[in-house]
Amino acid sequence: MNFKRTIRYFLAAAAFAATASTASAETKWIMASGYADTNFMTQNIQKFIEDVSAATGGELAITLHSNGTLIKLDGIRRAVQTNQVQIGEIRLGSYSNEDPMYNLAGLPFVAGDYESAWKLMEAQKPYFDAMFDKLGFKALAYQPWPGQGFYTKKPVNGLADFAGQKLRIYSKATQDMGNALGFEATILPFAEIPQAFATGLIDALFTSPQTGIDIQAWDNTDYFTAAGAIYTKNAIIVNKDAFEALPEDAQAAVIAAGEAATKRGWEMSEAVYGEQLDILKSNGMTVTDAPAEIMDKLKEIGGTMMEEWKASASEDAIAVLTTYQSSM
Repeated sequence: MNFKRTIRYFLAAAAFAATASTASAETKWIMASGYADTNFMTQNIQKFIEDVSAATGGELAITLHSNGTLIKLDGIRRAVQTNQVQIGEIRLGSYSNEDPMYNLAGLPFVAGDYESAWKLMEAQKPYFDAMFDKLGFKALAYQPWPGQGFYTKKPVNGLADFAGQKLRIYSKATQDMGNALGFEATILPFAEIPQAFATGLIDALFTSPQTGIDIQAWDNTDYFTAAGAIYTKNAIIVNKDAFEALPEDAQAAVIAAGEAATKRGWEMSEAVYGEQLDILKSNGMTVTDAPAEIMDKLKEIGGTMMEEWKASASEDAIAVLTTYQSSM
């Protein structure tokens, strides 16, 4: 009996060791995003995670914490750099004070449609790759916001309707644009928009239909005036050390999933734009295209901002712009 118990003991121990070995072979990453699960970008991330799991046979498991529940949007880049989380989504325009390249897609009409935005992304990738490598992370995917517009409490018939209104925007480029249009433009984080309306800090927004839906803009505004003009990007980034610690086949799987997410993100963004305008309408908002006076002014502002951008950019950054323009 003692001999049999000993055999059973060793068999159980061997089974436990095998289980522990299998468990330790699984790599677990935490991912942070600042947007709701209903946001098409978050849905694209979910598909990216599924693709990674399938391609690695479940050996790389990514747990997503969306809607700023783990880390607020503005803190995600730092969290990825320090490996507090291994992977996250950032809004590139938020870092325009660090390098003009972050700002380029945010200039009105530098890339005024999806095809142009794709070509600009391709031209920017080598520059971002080199920059991000020095910062300790890697970009796996990019996805564009739909065309932008103005959320206001009153109808917009011309530039005079913007005068003195307090506008929430999300980057230095859009702040400069808002001020040039006659607004009093203030940069505020996404999460602070409802409170800013409630306290009178802002009267209006310049952002995408997606963001308007995410924050239920119809609670505070009645009109959406579509301008297009700007197709800014988010990036899915991964901690460099965490990525390089993966086996080579897993690294290749993550890169392939990121490339698929980029292509899918463009398709999803373009597909949902019309649907999102319908959602705004169904919630009582009046949706119109921006009047010619405003579009002409936006193009004029875009030209001025481009010259200012060139004056602040490095030769390498200007070379990116030249590459992009030659592809058009």
